[in-house]
Amino acid sequence: MKEVFEKVTKIFLEDIILCDSCLGRLFGLRGYGLRNDERGYAIKTLLLMELYRVGEVVTNREIIKALASSGFKPAQDLALIVNVAFEEKECYICNGLTKKYSDLANQMVELTKEYEFKTFQIGCRIPPEIISREEDLWRLFSLHDAESIKNEITREVGKIFSTITGKEYDPRKPEMTIILDLEKNDMELIPAHLFVCGRYRKLARGLPQNPWLYEDSRIMYKTSIEELITEPLIVAANARDAKFHAAGREDIDALTLGNGRPFVVELRHPKKRTLDLQALEAEINDRAKGLVEVRDLHFCNSSMVSRLKKLAEIARKTYRVRVHFREPIDESKLEGLREQFKGVIVRQRTPIRVLHRRADKVRKKVVYDVKARKINEKIVEFVITCQGGLYVKEFIHGDQGRTKPSISEYLGSDIEKIELEIINIEEK
Repeated sequence: MKEVFEKVTKIFLEDIILCDSCLGRLFGLRGYGLRNDERGYAIKTLLLMELYRVGEVVTNREIIKALASSGFKPAQDLALIVNVAFEEKECYICNGLTKKYSDLANQMVELTKEYEFKTFQIGCRIPPEIISREEDLWRLFSLHDAESIKNEITREVGKIFSTITGKEYDPRKPEMTIILDLEKNDMELIPAHLFVCGRYRKLARGLPQNPWLYEDSRIMYKTSIEELITEPLIVAANARDAKFHAAGREDIDALTLGNGRPFVVELRHPKKRTLDLQALEAEINDRAKGLVEVRDLHFCNSSMVSRLKKLAEIARKTYRVRVHFREPIDESKLEGLREQFKGVIVRQRTPIRVLHRRADKVRKKVVYDVKARKINEKIVEFVITCQGGLYVKEFIHGDQGRTKPSISEYLGSDIEKIELEIINIEEK
């Protein structure tokens, strides 16, 4: 304690006025169980008692003046007795900021009242001049056990906010992050994104996964899978907007049937977090009017987005494809097709149709199985099971030799038309 008294005495003799919180924080890492303002008040009290003990009350007028100027009432009373003139001043470090914790907490309560959340954390932007004054003291008086004012503000304001609202402080998984910008005297709310997972079935051709320009001749409907699914969720969560993530995508003229394609809706800046997903599932399906159907809506977390991306690249997918050939198909070749393509590795250079938005490189994908059923001399129905990420149309028509091997090359016949349906995407 002697070392603390010596350093505090030096500080006060330099006419550096400190509030209870800022003084206590200079020794904030020494011990637990006290708030910094309580620690600072105790240090001032013990220092004044020490002056009485050694009989230096009268001779240490500068320390009495500094204590009194900091707002310390016992020192102010003593100053009147021993005729020490003083003027109460704001704290050298915080300039009165530590007195505003309750006000800041109440502002947070008012600002967050429209938001639904259970857990929170607080961030803080401190005026640089405060940080500079604080760190200058650390260096000047060799204070190695000090706590930063930023830590104190977030902790103490958070405690008050939690007491008023019943919300739980959780820095690991906060549903609400509140940024106190004390430099600009402002507050920023950052609600955690809300994630809803599910699977969709696309039941109509000509419907894009994401919004397109409606002038495009291939667009049959002035909407998209993304809009049909996200809009009711945005309204229900009172969210600012949403981002749609899917495990891959189908061509605009393809269907997605069977168990459907996994997706995640990332609702950004939501005000509501408790949603009736069963009712929303029914609403989405009703509004989609047979274009799209969703199922198995449930809450998930952000890790599902990266899992979806990985799933899109490796998951087994099964397609049913009806292919119209220009010439009659050789029956004997069709019979040998399954053996020819069982477990084959297909090398695909980026398809011509997506070169404008994809890097030109060669991808290797596995075709696990190909079954063929002849509809008539020129039409064959294929059931193709392959690795995610395979461009199935190009695997069928060869893409001017950019995909090898291909069904068209093997059968020796050009393609006139391809009708594609996704009938299964594996769960894991």
